[in-house]
Amino acid sequence: MSRIALVLGATGGVGGETARALRTHGWQVRGLTRSPRDRDGIDWITGDAMDRDAVTRAAKGVSVVVHAVNPPGYRNWGSQVLPMLDNSIAAALANDARLALPGTIYNYDPRSVAVARPDTVQRPNTRKGAIRAEMERRLAQTPGLRALVLRAGDFFGPRTTGNSWLSGGMVTPGKPVRSVLYPGRPDVGHAWAYLPDVGETFVRLLDHEAELPAFACHHFAGHYLGGTAMVAAIGAAAGTSPKRRGMPWRLLPLVAPFNPTMREMIEMEGYWRHPLRLDNASLEAAIGGEPHTPLVQALRTSLAAMGCIEIEQQSGLAVLA
Repeated sequence: MSRIALVLGATGGVGGETARALRTHGWQVRGLTRSPRDRDGIDWITGDAMDRDAVTRAAKGVSVVVHAVNPPGYRNWGSQVLPMLDNSIAAALANDARLALPGTIYNYDPRSVAVARPDTVQRPNTRKGAIRAEMERRLAQTPGLRALVLRAGDFFGPRTTGNSWLSGGMVTPGKPVRSVLYPGRPDVGHAWAYLPDVGETFVRLLDHEAELPAFACHHFAGHYLGGTAMVAAIGAAAGTSPKRRGMPWRLLPLVAPFNPTMREMIEMEGYWRHPLRLDNASLEAAIGGEPHTPLVQALRTSLAAMGCIEIEQQSGLAVLA
């Protein structure tokens, strides 16, 4: 196959890190963007993921289409998510390319599933979860399509957007970490996915294209820990002892009518009140071990990119910004 990939969402978190990992592994990478960008080693093509003709033209001659694009701020999922995916499916079919989709834990109901394997029955109990399940159903049931799904927990990393819980509210970008607004209970485990590790995992799977089934699905375990441990890790990365503040879930409905993002966040509460861990046994069998950056190191890199700390180049120690 050719070593050319089209990445939709290459300006975002998981798409951007996957694009960088693809380049590191020797792939030629195209990115679809609505506005001109610096090259950064990517062949940028102007277009919109909602425009099927634009996506199909950008995908000409590729062997992989990475569909890592989502509406910002959890908004417009009902009207945009599936049409964008259908455009990527059409582009992949037109080029006999594999479609790679970053998946989430939303496919599962955390009230009934504590440990999810790739073949665990999906019974989503949220609107976004139902959309996510439908996305994967379309990939699995479209005749002639080859697809790869990598499900992961909540994303964080040096280039995440406002869709990340860490950079979107737990800490304040540009300010020292004095406290952490943690959405979950202190003793309930939660799955976190460091984006550079996710991007590397995607590419290692794609490098095994000849061994992948038509529909391949794996779980990325990432970092799984409770609120107390996560806040302590953030403090260790920042060089502070932050206080843990709880998310005022009961107040969100009062704000929701005036804030679309808050309105969409409300249905995520269950994933913070109930533990849900992703079993990565099939992934490790496929690629021989999951890429795993130590948590404090990953958080330090992320906080530095957010302007919360500075990292001294020689010592590697975090200091307050």
